Amino acid sequence: MRSDHNFIDGQFVCADSERIAVHNPATGELVGHVSAASAADAARAVEAATVAQRAWRRLPAAERGAALNRFADAIEARAPAIGAVLALESGKSVADATAEARYAAEILRYHAQWARRIEGEVIPSDSANENLILMREPIGVAACLIPFNFPIYTLLRKIAPALIAGNAVVVRPSNNTPCSAFEVARAAVDAALPAGLVNILAMDHDTAAVLCTQRGVGMITLTGSVGAGRKVLDYCKENIAKPSLELGGKTPAIIEADADLEAAATAIVRSKTTHCGQLCTAIERVYVQRDVHDRFVALLREKMAAVRFGDRAVDETRMGPLVNAQARASVHAMVQRALAEGAVLETGGTLPEGPGHFYPPTLLSQCRQDMEIVQEEIFGPVLPVLAYDTLEDALRMANDHQFGLSSVLYTERYRTAMRVANEIEAGELYVNRTPADPYQGFHAGWKRSGLGGDDGKHGMLEFTQTRLVVMPF
Repeated sequence: MRSDHNFIDGQFVCADSERIAVHNPATGELVGHVSAASAADAARAVEAATVAQRAWRRLPAAERGAALNRFADAIEARAPAIGAVLALESGKSVADATAEARYAAEILRYHAQWARRIEGEVIPSDSANENLILMREPIGVAACLIPFNFPIYTLLRKIAPALIAGNAVVVRPSNNTPCSAFEVARAAVDAALPAGLVNILAMDHDTAAVLCTQRGVGMITLTGSVGAGRKVLDYCKENIAKPSLELGGKTPAIIEADADLEAAATAIVRSKTTHCGQLCTAIERVYVQRDVHDRFVALLREKMAAVRFGDRAVDETRMGPLVNAQARASVHAMVQRALAEGAVLETGGTLPEGPGHFYPPTLLSQCRQDMEIVQEEIFGPVLPVLAYDTLEDALRMANDHQFGLSSVLYTERYRTAMRVANEIEAGELYVNRTPADPYQGFHAGWKRSGLGGDDGKHGMLEFTQTRLVVMPF
């Protein structure tokens, strides 16, 4: 059984404190314990990061890039160990968890390439004898709040751009999946990163508030729920820290009559059942043109019913569990309310017996736009379907929503694709494929789906601030 301790100023701190129990969601078995950081630990971590950042920012960017490449090599070397513990605490297969670690290493390598590309600007002045120079500078210390669903990928997705831009970080992993984060801390030691540059602490919500309101924290970046995002905005008010928030999603998929229905159904079911639907960009509602509605529902029903769930350590082809008992209860309650409101159950919708937080792939037809199951994020393997008559109807319903993270369109007509690209109210549109968050793009939400964003040049620039230098001559 594992016993992990918080990583502060380059050391694993073994303290007499409360411990957080970590369980395997597929079996209910205890994976291990992690130390719960105290308010003093959080303050110490921010101070260590502040000291480390002052030296780190002075390094030539090319040296910071070389350090990120060493870090990537260390993550790659530790990928089997990271994957093994991530599989236990998340319910993923070992293969998928190890692949997540290796993909996270690639994010480090990608951001290392920005070392010589973080550029300022020279702006024309109104005076003949004056130059205006806009410089890009690091913010300082970033607090990074990491979700449970892709904890290693998201952790590196945030700290890689923070580090290359010259910042230091204090990371709070999810209490559902904290153990794998401490394997990343070991990789930071292997890579000889400066002490204090990367700090990783498990903690309760009260201590997280203490962390985020430390005077030295200049930015808070979160991937999480809308409710968590509101709390972060409250934390930011204390020191006017910069927020970067990736929040809820309710990805609509619009299926036009000319679409390849077989390919669309296969991809949508895969999106909905990957990691038990616990992806912020998983398909959450499907709008189908009425002429092909019944045929498409039949395809979805067949493919959803064919997906088996169970412990992926036993059979990695199966769909794994939800994160905990509360999540399963919430998903099932949403399904029951949808049925009470008039939705039709095509498959699934029952609570399985036995250990583990499993829930069957569930398809609901004859849903309405005003139903909770269409309006609120499910974050589970449940798919509501609605019919539409015209593309105008589909766009109206897709955009009639509080969220605007990602969206999907299946069509063979380029004019349809261009119209939806111009009119969909979301930060991303995927045409004839499901979302995958390419790390050279920009993953940013509209409406209540967030502020700022991750990935690519623009995600990296989130971790910078500007200085205008006015120079008469």
